[in-house]
Amino acid sequence: MKDIDQLKRDIVFDVTLRGHPFTFHSTWGLFSPRRIDDGTYKLIEKVEVAPADKTLDLGCGYGAIGLAIAKDSPQGAVHMVDKDFVALDYTAKNAELNGIDNVQTYQSNAFSAVPDVKFHNICSNLPAHVGAQLLRIILCDAKAHLKGGGKLYVVTIAGLRKFIKRNFQEVFGNYSKLKQGKTYTVALAVKE
Repeated sequence: MKDIDQLKRDIVFDVTLRGHPFTFHSTWGLFSPRRIDDGTYKLIEKVEVAPADKTLDLGCGYGAIGLAIAKDSPQGAVHMVDKDFVALDYTAKNAELNGIDNVQTYQSNAFSAVPDVKFHNICSNLPAHVGAQLLRIILCDAKAHLKGGGKLYVVTIAGLRKFIKRNFQEVFGNYSKLKQGKTYTVALAVKE
């Protein structure tokens, strides 16, 4: 099995996000290891961020969402959390590789280790397989961690669109669909 050594090497790809060039390193076992998936790409392009915003990238993977936002908020800060230590290692590597130093990375199961910080934005490619209970917890914790007027941006598989709409309306009192694709929906809720 001479290809095993090749499979163990970092997967490396270049992409432009929000008008900035990036090089990402990834590995097998992380979500969408060879390219930015369509849903994540759509989410990244829809987030409105100011130069001094504080943003949370929830479930950061190898860092695509948070690092793209960090480039557009150079006086701000981006917290990047994931429950997977391998993802966090790659996020830190990608931040250094792309010259981004306004990020903090740490391990957290959803909001379990997120400090008492109020964010302008929380962004996540929500996993479909975690169950309705954890998704509901995430939405309630997101609201608690947002400043007044803060925004929760999520991308989900299209099958969760009605669940997200109903729960955004119950938790936040509002819901906006920002982008609908064949397989993904990008949605927004604002803390009023």
